[in-house]
Amino acid sequence: MTETDVADVIVVGAGPTGLMLAGELRLAGVRTVVLDRLPQIRPVARAGGLGGRILDLLRYRGLLERFEAASPRPRPTPRFPFGGLHIDFTPLEQPPMAAVSLPQPQLEELFGEYVREQGAELRRGHEVVGLSQEEGSVTAHVRGPQGVYQASAQYLVGCDGVHSRIREMAGIAFPGVTCPEVERLASTTMPSSVTLRADGDYDVEGYGRLRSGYTQTEGGVFAVASYGPGDFGVYTSENEDHEHDDDVPMTLDELRGSIRRVLGAELPLGEPTRLTRFTFGARNAERYRAGRVLVAGDAAHQFPSGGVALGAGMLDAANLGWKLAAEIAGWAPDGLLDTYHDERHFAGERTLLHTQAQAALRRGHDPASAALRELFLELVTADEAALRRIGSLIAGSDIRYPAPGSRHPLAGAFAPDLALRADSGPTSVAELMRAGRPVFLDLAGRADLREVAAQWQGRVETRELVADGPPADALLIRPDAHIAWAAEPGEPAETAAPALRGALARWFGSPSATAPPAGLER
Repeated sequence: MTETDVADVIVVGAGPTGLMLAGELRLAGVRTVVLDRLPQIRPVARAGGLGGRILDLLRYRGLLERFEAASPRPRPTPRFPFGGLHIDFTPLEQPPMAAVSLPQPQLEELFGEYVREQGAELRRGHEVVGLSQEEGSVTAHVRGPQGVYQASAQYLVGCDGVHSRIREMAGIAFPGVTCPEVERLASTTMPSSVTLRADGDYDVEGYGRLRSGYTQTEGGVFAVASYGPGDFGVYTSENEDHEHDDDVPMTLDELRGSIRRVLGAELPLGEPTRLTRFTFGARNAERYRAGRVLVAGDAAHQFPSGGVALGAGMLDAANLGWKLAAEIAGWAPDGLLDTYHDERHFAGERTLLHTQAQAALRRGHDPASAALRELFLELVTADEAALRRIGSLIAGSDIRYPAPGSRHPLAGAFAPDLALRADSGPTSVAELMRAGRPVFLDLAGRADLREVAAQWQGRVETRELVADGPPADALLIRPDAHIAWAAEPGEPAETAAPALRGALARWFGSPSATAPPAGLER
């Protein structure tokens, strides 16, 4: 069986990162094939939902409602784990961290439907067993249901997890450490012998009162929580000296044994709705690109605390998708694709910073460690600024990319969803980002700046719009919704026009060969 030029981009791995990348590529018209070695979606829910900045981007793409509609708890109470503690954001009017509960198998099923609707090809049961790079292309050697074949594309992206074969075959180093803890997480129905108390704790027959939240023991860490009266969530963390096969699912008996070792007691469990086991590590790939092979998601980084990896991987995909599309379309400026490593490796390091701090917080079992956690929680909950800062770290919303040529405080940040007005009626930044295209927003009637942006017409959408209290005279927004450049209010044309021209060239290539007259859509 022989195939050649099957796509512009081959994505290896049909998890959330790979599917997000396929969706972004298809928005830009890129021929995309997704290969996954498993014949069907893994039934084990490795992640229980989405949270943080990725929710904003999914809303901008018009996808968030699809996931919220399938969620049993679209917006759970904003109370999230951090270093063996629970950080409560409910006192804040606008919490910096939010989540949507959706088990990973359902998320992948919905995302798979979406990418197929967009025109991507999804092949399950197709394992990449080798690859080679030539000038202008990369070839994957694939073992599929009908035998081994070759598939060629301009680029290949490994989204195939922490143990990425693509990363290994591309010769990309993955420095870091593996944590000794084995984490086990389960959701079950509420056992008949367990009663959820009004204060959030539990009365357990034969045990007594079981405190909600995290409990440090000599055997490790135990936690229990519920989202509702019929839900019972259990977590254990303990040091083990042997590895587990990720393809072998955890059983209730395995979880019971871990509870017994960590808590020192037997606990009743209901019918399981989620059973998962995982280990943590602290790693960041030495480079996210090796020629025409790139890595994203867990193939690029591993974090030693939960709740952040899935969103970080999907944000990798959003950053990479439009840059690959620009390369394939032929208008990418020199070095554009290399900014994927620059920006997302930095984001990975930032996420490693706070997840490693979490690991240090949760590990100690002595009185001094308990005092450190108590003091940390006191400082965070007593100071709104500190609480918001921690929330931004967890959400990944503190990430700002370099934006040369612009000193505006919004430059490099994720674009806020401004309410906007046009002659045709109201709109918003979210609506303008639905198509995943670059957008230049004139918010102050700056004909001088529109004239500059018009030279990129056809590649960059230009709009003159009205906003109440606009944060800038103009914004240049990348397809991943990060602000590439912003004009200070009242900034003179002598500095604003050349700075805008430089930003347009840096991110979106040379001006169109035949620039149209300066015009705009109102």
